[in-house]
Amino acid sequence: MNNARPNWEPSPERIERANLSRFIRFVREECREPSVVGWDELYEWSVREPERFWIAVWDFCGIRAQGEREPVLVDADRMPGARWFPNVRLNFAQNLLRYRDDRPALVFRDELGHAGEISYAALHERVSRWQQALAAAGVGAGDRVAGFMPNIPETVVAMLAATSLGATWSSTSPDFGVGGVVDRFGQIAPKVLVTVAGYGYGGKRFDLTAKIAGIRAAIDAIERVVVLPYPERPDSLDAIPGAVHGDDFLAPFAPTPLEFVPTAFDHPLYIMYSSGTTGVPKCIVHGAGGTLIQHLKEHVLHVDLKREDRIFYYTTCGWMMWNWLVSALAVGATVVLYDGSPFHPDGNRLWDLADELGISIFGTSAKWIAATEKAGIRPRETHKLLALRTILSTGSPLAPEGFDYVYRDVKERVLLSSISGGTDIISCFALGNPLLPVRRGELQCRGLGMKVEILGEDGQPVRGEAGELACLAPFPSMPVGFWNDPDGSRYRAAYFETHPGVWCHGDWATLTAHGGLVIHGRSDATLNPGGVRIGTAEIYRQVEQVPEVLEALAIGQDWDGDVRVVLFVRLREGLALDDALRERIRRVIREGTTPRHVPAKVVQVPDLPRTISGKITELAVRNVVHGRPVKNTDALANPQALDYFRDLADLRT
Repeated sequence: MNNARPNWEPSPERIERANLSRFIRFVREECREPSVVGWDELYEWSVREPERFWIAVWDFCGIRAQGEREPVLVDADRMPGARWFPNVRLNFAQNLLRYRDDRPALVFRDELGHAGEISYAALHERVSRWQQALAAAGVGAGDRVAGFMPNIPETVVAMLAATSLGATWSSTSPDFGVGGVVDRFGQIAPKVLVTVAGYGYGGKRFDLTAKIAGIRAAIDAIERVVVLPYPERPDSLDAIPGAVHGDDFLAPFAPTPLEFVPTAFDHPLYIMYSSGTTGVPKCIVHGAGGTLIQHLKEHVLHVDLKREDRIFYYTTCGWMMWNWLVSALAVGATVVLYDGSPFHPDGNRLWDLADELGISIFGTSAKWIAATEKAGIRPRETHKLLALRTILSTGSPLAPEGFDYVYRDVKERVLLSSISGGTDIISCFALGNPLLPVRRGELQCRGLGMKVEILGEDGQPVRGEAGELACLAPFPSMPVGFWNDPDGSRYRAAYFETHPGVWCHGDWATLTAHGGLVIHGRSDATLNPGGVRIGTAEIYRQVEQVPEVLEALAIGQDWDGDVRVVLFVRLREGLALDDALRERIRRVIREGTTPRHVPAKVVQVPDLPRTISGKITELAVRNVVHGRPVKNTDALANPQALDYFRDLADLRT
C-alpha cells in the first residue's frame, strides 16, 4: 500500500488543544525530562522508564488512592509475575464517580424507543441504592456479581455498585444461549445474577425468563436473581428460585452517601472470557488498578477525551469495549449507550444517533464500516455530524478501503483511529494519536508504556516485514491471571509459550518505518501455503471490493502434503457463484496481493459462523473442514452455520 500521502493530518489548533500535548509539556517540566519534545521521544521514554511514565500518567489523570506508590513495579524482570503498585489501595468505582454535578453522565437510546439521561449527581444516587441492596444481599469484597444484561444504564449502575463494595463484576449479553452463559458464569460462581425480562433486536422482542430459569437451575452458587423491569416488568418470577423484581430489590433503600471499599491494585475487578471456540472459555481476571490506569491513559492521551465530549461505542456487555467505554466516566465525559441492531430500521441508525446526541467520539467495528459501505450509506450527504471529531474502529483490522470510505463518504476532517488489543489485556497494544497523521490501512502508533515489537522467525524484532505481535515488558493491564488456574499454567500457556518471558498476542503484523502498525490477521489463523505465512485479513481486504460479496472467510486446508487456501463467500441475496465470478474474485486477490494469496478453492455458503460479539470464526470452520470437533458451539451466535462446511464436495478434489 502507498502511504506517502496521509488521509488526514491534525491542524495546529488540534495539536495545541490535545491532552497529549499537555502531557508532553507535563513530562518535560514536572518530570524534568527536557528531551521529551514530541511523540517519538515520549514513546521511547515511556518504554525505557516505565515506572516514571506510569507515575506521570497517575498524576496527570488524577487517580484517587491511598498508600505508598513506591515501589511502582516489583519483579520487573518476571513476565508473567511482575506486580504493579503493591502498596497502593484504591477503589475503581470511586475513580469513575469522582464527579457529582448536573452534567450528563449517561445518555441512553434503544431500538424499542426508550430514551433517557442521567446526570453525575443522579448516577451517585442510583449507585447508592444498588450498593445498599447488594450489601444487604450479602455481597462483599471478593464476591462475584454477574450481569446477563443489555447495554442499558442500569448495567453500568449495577457494575459500579458491585465494584464499590470490592466485588468482582462479570457480564455477558442476553443473546447468549443458556449453555454459553453457564459455561462462563458457572466457572466463577456468582452470588448475585442481575438480568432483565427481555430485550429488543432487529425489530423483534425476546423474552428472557426461560433462559434465566435455565441459568439459575444450572448454577447453584447464585443466591439472588435480580430481574429488572426492562422492557417491562415480567408477570411472574415463580419459575426462578431466589428471583426478585428489580424495583422490589431496591425499594427499601434511599440514596445515602456512597462508601467505597479500598482494594489492592491487583484486586480482581472484571472477569472476561475468551471466545471459547476451541473449548470452554477461559476466565480472564483483570485487576482494578491496572484496568483503571490503562483506560485513563488510552482515553485521555490517545483518544483525547475531555469532559465536554460525548463518547459512544457500539458494543454489547459481552465485549470488552463495554468495559472500556464505561471507564470514560473517570474523565467526566458523557457516555452514550445504545442497545439494539445497528441496522434497524436501516443502516443510518448510528449516524442518526451521532447527529441527535452530538456525539464527538464515535466507536464501532471494522465490520460495520464495511457493511455500511456495501449498503451504499453516505452520511456526508445525509447527516451534519457537526460534533464528530474522532471515529474509532476495532474488532478486526480496518481495511484500507474502509479508510477511503470514511474520508470520502462520512467526514473529511475527522481523526479515524483503528485500534487493536483485546479481551486478554482489556485495552490496546496499538491505537490512535491526535498528534500524528492517519495513513490508510494503518494503526497510528503503539500504545504508550507498551513495549510492542514485531518478532521475526528468529524471535528478534523486525521492522517493515510481517511477524508476531509481541510485548516485551510488563504492563499494568496484564491479567491478574485466569480463574481456577492456581499454578498459572493455563495463563502462561496462553501467551508465553512461543517466546518465554514475552507476551505473544496471536496477531500477525508489520511495524512500518514511521512507527505505525498494519495488522494482517490472527497469527493462529494465519495461512501457510508452501511455507509462506499469509494473514487472512490481506485476502478479505481484496474480496470486500467485489460488490457481489457480502462476507468472506478464508482457511488453510491440509492438502497433498501442503496447505491450500480455501475461500468461503457469502453473496448478496439471490446471487449464485459461477465460474466468471469465481475467477473475478481470484483476479482481484491476485492483483491486490500476490499469487500466493489466491485461493485454490472459492466456495459459496449461505452463512458464516460468528461469535456472539460478531467475529467470524476461522478456527471453528477449519476444525469442521478437517473433521475435528468444535468443542464449544455455545460461544457462537449461529452454530447451525457450521453445518454448511461439513463434507463439502468442493473440498474433496
